[in-house]
Amino acid sequence: MELPDNWVIRHSRTYDKDYYFNMVTKESRWDSPITPNQIERVRASHLLVKSRESRRPSSWREEHITRSKEEALELLKEYQRKIEAGEETLSALATHYSDCPSAKRGGDLGYFERGQMQKPFEDATFALQVGELSKPVWTDSGVHLILRTA
Repeated sequence: MELPDNWVIRHSRTYDKDYYFNMVTKESRWDSPITPNQIERVRASHLLVKSRESRRPSSWREEHITRSKEEALELLKEYQRKIEAGEETLSALATHYSDCPSAKRGGDLGYFERGQMQKPFEDATFALQVGELSKPVWTDSGVHLILRTA
């Protein structure tokens, strides 16, 4: 078994069994530390459209968002249509229209693991194949289009 950097197997004479020890942090544990290639993580970009019902109805684009959830969904569906028709890329649309600060990076959220995003967003992203675009996904933040990039 390949251990992560700085981890070794030691033997406890008290319990007469092996344990794992990190020589840098001095952490010890009975169960195996997770190796980096065992961590399930994805990379995604997204385009967020908020509504007045969103958890925080403001963004870098609009101080006070007044659109309804229905209007937000209609906007997002039009963005989805343009992407699927090859007229626009998610990155280009996110840069100009996403209500998330990630717009400055074309919607790129970088890599993330389970437990780091809102559950509906996480579930949708992990269900996508690399290069696949989601259908509209609702979270407390608003409605998203998600593109899994890795």
